[in-house]
Amino acid sequence: MPSTTTSPPASALAWLSTAARLLLGAVWLAAGASKITDLDASVRAVRAYRLLPETAAQVVGAGLPVVELLLGVLLVVGAGVRAAAAVSAVLMLAFVVGIASAWARGLRIDCGCFGSGGELAAGQDPAYGPELARDAALMVIALLLVRWPAGRLALMKESS
Repeated sequence: MPSTTTSPPASALAWLSTAARLLLGAVWLAAGASKITDLDASVRAVRAYRLLPETAAQVVGAGLPVVELLLGVLLVVGAGVRAAAAVSAVLMLAFVVGIASAWARGLRIDCGCFGSGGELAAGQDPAYGPELARDAALMVIALLLVRWPAGRLALMKESS
């Protein structure tokens, strides 16, 4: 009897998972690396959203680059992929909510996703649409990795 499965072949799925893992890991490494050397700017970026009390904004702003770098390393080397992808999806959802909230409230800020951040200078316009599309796409990739974490070139093999 012919197979009626609609799943891609295991080999193709493993390579797609690997590509997704490396893409998401690279994004986290770039984001974390761009902020880790200027934690004041990272705190300023979080503060600009006006969603957290000052103490929480300071903790999140200082801690976020470290978390991003850790997630990036885990994903690139392929260790704890499902857990790293789950945390990635939650963070991306938080970023989508934060950016959408800033847009809805008429704030004029740079998201601070890859360094700097904070209030925009006069004459600069926010790029909320592309930022939301990027973060939503990365959230989908993270969710797919939660479902299919097994891939090639991983330090630790996970089953799908």
